[in-house]
Amino acid sequence: MTEVRPPAAASASLWERDAEVAAVTAAVDTLCADHASSGGLLVFRGEAGLGKTALLAETRRIAEARGCTVWSARGGETLRSVPFNVVRQLLQPALVSMLPDEAREYLGDWYDIAGPALGIADPGERQADPQGVCDGLVAAVRRLARREWPLVLMVDDAHWADQETLRWLAALAERVDEMSVLLVVARRPGDISGSGTSHLDAVAATADRSVATLSALTPQATAGLTRATLGEHADAPFCREVWAVTGGNPYETVELLAKVRDSELEPVEARAAELRALNRSARGGGLVARLEELGIDATRFAWAAAILGTGISVELVARLSTMSREDAVRCAALLRSARILTEPGPQSGGRADGGDLEFVHPLIATAVYNSIPDALRTAMHGIAARIVTDSGRGAAAAARHLLEVHPDDDEELVEQLREAAREHLAVGAPDAARRCLERALEEPPRPEVHARVLYELGCATILIVPVRTIGQLRTALGMPGLDGDDRVDAVVRLSQALVHNDQLEEAVGMVEAEAARLEPGPARMRLEAVHIMWEGIHGGEVTSPGRSERLAELARTCTGRDNSERVLFILRGFDALLHGENAEEVVELCDRALVNGRLAPGLGWTGSEWGIELLLMLANAYAYTDRLDRAESLYNEAVRAYEIAGWTGGHLALAHAYVGVGHRRRGRLQDAERSLRQALPLAERVGRGLPVYWTVTCNLVDTLLARGHVDEAWDVAERHDFAPPYPSTIVLPYPRAVRGRLLLAVGRTKDGINELEAAEKAAAARGHHNPVLVPWAADLARALAAEDPDRAARLAVDIRRQAERFGTDSARGEALRCAAALETGQRKVRLAARAVACLEASPCQYEHAAARVEHGIAARSAAELDRGLALARSCGADGLVALAQAELRTLEAGHGLR
Repeated sequence: MTEVRPPAAASASLWERDAEVAAVTAAVDTLCADHASSGGLLVFRGEAGLGKTALLAETRRIAEARGCTVWSARGGETLRSVPFNVVRQLLQPALVSMLPDEAREYLGDWYDIAGPALGIADPGERQADPQGVCDGLVAAVRRLARREWPLVLMVDDAHWADQETLRWLAALAERVDEMSVLLVVARRPGDISGSGTSHLDAVAATADRSVATLSALTPQATAGLTRATLGEHADAPFCREVWAVTGGNPYETVELLAKVRDSELEPVEARAAELRALNRSARGGGLVARLEELGIDATRFAWAAAILGTGISVELVARLSTMSREDAVRCAALLRSARILTEPGPQSGGRADGGDLEFVHPLIATAVYNSIPDALRTAMHGIAARIVTDSGRGAAAAARHLLEVHPDDDEELVEQLREAAREHLAVGAPDAARRCLERALEEPPRPEVHARVLYELGCATILIVPVRTIGQLRTALGMPGLDGDDRVDAVVRLSQALVHNDQLEEAVGMVEAEAARLEPGPARMRLEAVHIMWEGIHGGEVTSPGRSERLAELARTCTGRDNSERVLFILRGFDALLHGENAEEVVELCDRALVNGRLAPGLGWTGSEWGIELLLMLANAYAYTDRLDRAESLYNEAVRAYEIAGWTGGHLALAHAYVGVGHRRRGRLQDAERSLRQALPLAERVGRGLPVYWTVTCNLVDTLLARGHVDEAWDVAERHDFAPPYPSTIVLPYPRAVRGRLLLAVGRTKDGINELEAAEKAAAARGHHNPVLVPWAADLARALAAEDPDRAARLAVDIRRQAERFGTDSARGEALRCAAALETGQRKVRLAARAVACLEASPCQYEHAAARVEHGIAARSAAELDRGLALARSCGADGLVALAQAELRTLEAGHGLR
């Protein structure tokens, strides 16, 4: 068989890699076509030594020949605990080469969010949101791609990348076709577990057909490589034995042939039996024996280099191995000549870590690291931690070494790990902070510190694993050492974790019990306010007796002198809103919670003391009392605050959802749908079934129904589980009421009536009588008009009574629309006209448009229908537009009304 050789410039490991090289060439050609070309993604998957690194080197050669900018990075088996290690290798060199102002200009608003993770900016004082940092890193690539086009990014040994990099890699892969970047990822099929597996699987799923699984060399290719290396006189039996010994593994084949050449072994059948011994000396235990042959100093140097893992410099290795610089330089030369260490090549990235040496191959690094005696390895990690700390690189840089030290009741180590955790949190790496604090607990901390470490661990995990946070904070609260404001804060955070995990009833009881333990004062008032807040959003069918009365009494004693009293004003205002009390009183209470018309210091959207729920109560109270200017100002302020802070999880999802609510109340239905669809993937990342997810889906279904897009609303409900069981928290508007309206719209009248009657029961049990927030009654009255007109009429009377009590134009107008729908003749016309007058004075333009069309139909007025049609078009209410047009055609044809 003819042996097909790779190009002369290519690596020997590229034998039988023609298809992969062709895919690289095609991808680079696409990238280089023009600035507007879409990005690409290639994934090379294969076991150790099958040529993944060689393919990346060939990718670099092809790309650079086409004038591409190529950046690369590599994961390391001993470096997986270092957050953002690989993405820093990849992007940091380009950014540190810029002037600080230039880097800030390129990253824009993302500089303060992604900069700390990349090591080019100091972190802020607050905990960074991991999703925000991830999005910032994706944005950094997008902006750098415009500057460096055509840009190729390569990640080798991605299976050994840190979790933070893998999360970013998965996010980048999803968006790479939106930017002119070619992303090439090489990984083994195993060697990873947990969330890292899902991230790499997501990359592969995005790549789809662009995933190449590498296989071993065939005997023919091995023979060709053998003869290309040793000469054409290598005979066939010798070549077959090379293949049998190495299994066709390209790396092992190349290493073995290098040993054959160095030992001047004749490549003939008579010497083939010696290949197995040579192969053993090139790997595993043989490699260790070869290392020992170089002498104890060289071995110590190699061990120290393996401990460091990254940033390997002669100076650092000399300090860690306690040898002179002269001896260290000599050992480095010996290890380079033995093909154990080498100088970093371009495939290693820009060496932002300051290192001037690296291992020839990850397999060698792993073998050397594993050859270090256990006790010595642990001791060397401890020394390395001190060296890193003394070099001024901070506790976080030393943390990976501290994690390897055996527990020894060391108070200083506990403090170092706590400091490292704080540094990790500041750059958006809560998982790394978790590892540090869990290791600190193993030391263990002193009894008086133990609860505080648990508390810090709970705070670190609240954004990534709220369930684990619950257990940690419960344990901390049950131990001595967590007192005063920190204890109160732990109680609040535990309650937040319970609420976000849909365990609201438990949160209510826990806060109530803790508040009862405290003497009257600011701390107790804070917990009482939190208890009232959670009770206020509880969606169950029971409520504490006298709760509203107690809250009203507390609010009456307040003057708004501090945030605890301002919080009580908000809670009282929201409670009054739910119960349908006078809207002017609701607004007055909310206004008293502000300072000069703005949120008070300490009550901001990103504040940690109270949380988002409280401020949404305030904004929603304004929204549903027809003070939409104030509500929309707060909703938009929330979006800006979370985007600036880099919070792109549940907080931003809720903020976008409520911007959509503001649009929906205004009657800007297309804008509402846009905001809610923007919030939906954010909410889905937080988790299906959680309160934020319900909020988004409920309001999206409600908006689509208002637009007349019934099939689309049903599809959203089906795909996003908008059906019982409902969440334990209150969602506005009530999901039961919205689902009931949806069922009626799709023709499932009986099911719709049942759902609305269930909404009636739930609202009555909690005393929620605001017809704007709980709009079940109007829909139920219309549905019952034919089969039970008496009950429908009673419902309409109740709605009007509640609307008059609440007192807003929108509530009155909607009540009059319902009453008109149940009437005939001139009474219907008069009621419809009064509904128009009320809704015209309100900010709710969709309801105004609907009232106009209904009045036009009742009065058989083409002019009124035209006005309603114009309003419906401006709202994006397609169903209402179609209805008005049909009625106009009927009038014009002179056939009367249906």
